Amino acid sequence: MVSTQDIAKHFVDAKGNRVKAVDGVSFEASPGKIFGLLGCNGAGKTTTLRILSTVIKPTAGRATVAGYDVVDHPEKVRASIGFMSTSTALYGRLQAKEVIEYFGQLFGLEGQRLKERVAYVMDKLQIHEFGDRLCDKLSTGQKQRVNIARTILHDPPVLFFDEPTAGLDVVVSQTVMEFIEEARDMGKTIIFSTHIMSEAERLCDQISVIHEGTIRGSGTVQQLKEQTREVTLEKAFLKLVEFESSYQREAEVTA
Repeated sequence: MVSTQDIAKHFVDAKGNRVKAVDGVSFEASPGKIFGLLGCNGAGKTTTLRILSTVIKPTAGRATVAGYDVVDHPEKVRASIGFMSTSTALYGRLQAKEVIEYFGQLFGLEGQRLKERVAYVMDKLQIHEFGDRLCDKLSTGQKQRVNIARTILHDPPVLFFDEPTAGLDVVVSQTVMEFIEEARDMGKTIIFSTHIMSEAERLCDQISVIHEGTIRGSGTVQQLKEQTREVTLEKAFLKLVEFESSYQREAEVTA
């Protein structure tokens, strides 16, 4: 399980202004479920995931991942999670298999256990056909399969996906989403960050809409529609973030 209670992260910008990247975010994500963080770019999704993955410390609030506090036991949190995003870089001068093995060693796998897990993920993701190829020579889809492999190699109970399909074509995106669904069916706790409505509708059991660092609404897709009295998730989202179209603004001015 992943649980947050009023977590916040405030920064001071170059001009000395206090920026509230995340401000009082609370939610719970359960095993065997996909919890969605739905928001525009800059809404606070990535900052929230960085707090949960112990990359940065919260300014306030408390968060636990797999039962471990992210501030008090960061090493145990890191051992319990897999983190994947489109922006995760691979080592271009290493072969695909070497990258997977390297990440396994970082997570403490060795000997026969490492060999078994590497063989398992390479079989599962059909990496053997290009396992000896340098990462610089891989296609986008092949790189993403290697990214998935290194994310799940140590079999973590919690998985974070930060905009994992951004910039990918339809075929590769489909592979990523099918993997996320399979991980859910295996009982993993999954947090899925996205701004794509169709992905949220397809994947997420529960959704929190985040905007300007705060949660604006939470529930299932159907509950969000009912709360806002809208017929689509996109329109529900726009109402929750208080978006006004140019047509609405023009109407208010001329009224």
